[in-house]
Amino acid sequence: MAFEKLDMSSAPSDHLANERTFLAWIRTSVSIIVFGFVVAKFGITLRQLLRVQDRTIQHSGMSLVIGIAFMFFGIFLAVAALTRYQNTRSRFQDGHFEPAGRIITILGIVTALFGVILAAYVFYTSRTL
Repeated sequence: MAFEKLDMSSAPSDHLANERTFLAWIRTSVSIIVFGFVVAKFGITLRQLLRVQDRTIQHSGMSLVIGIAFMFFGIFLAVAALTRYQNTRSRFQDGHFEPAGRIITILGIVTALFGVILAAYVFYTSRTL
């Protein structure tokens, strides 16, 4: 019984799937960047509104820090998407494709941490206002 050698050459559908995956990552990164902008801008707007009403706000402006962190995470995600796309494309061309490794785990953990930070921030600010 002879074993057949698997043809590892890439088909156009492989490259198109790689591009679709890249675009999904980019859409996600843009969403995270925009979300970070909204969070940061909300804190700035709230402080300005309270200033107009001659009231002071008693918190440290964590929405700005959290918003900027989300924007940087979105930027990191876009760079990771581009790197992953380029690596996958070259692996397809070389016939040595390997599925994603640690980057998926890292992004999952960081995303979960951002969720915990946001939940804690919402809980904290709901008690101080």
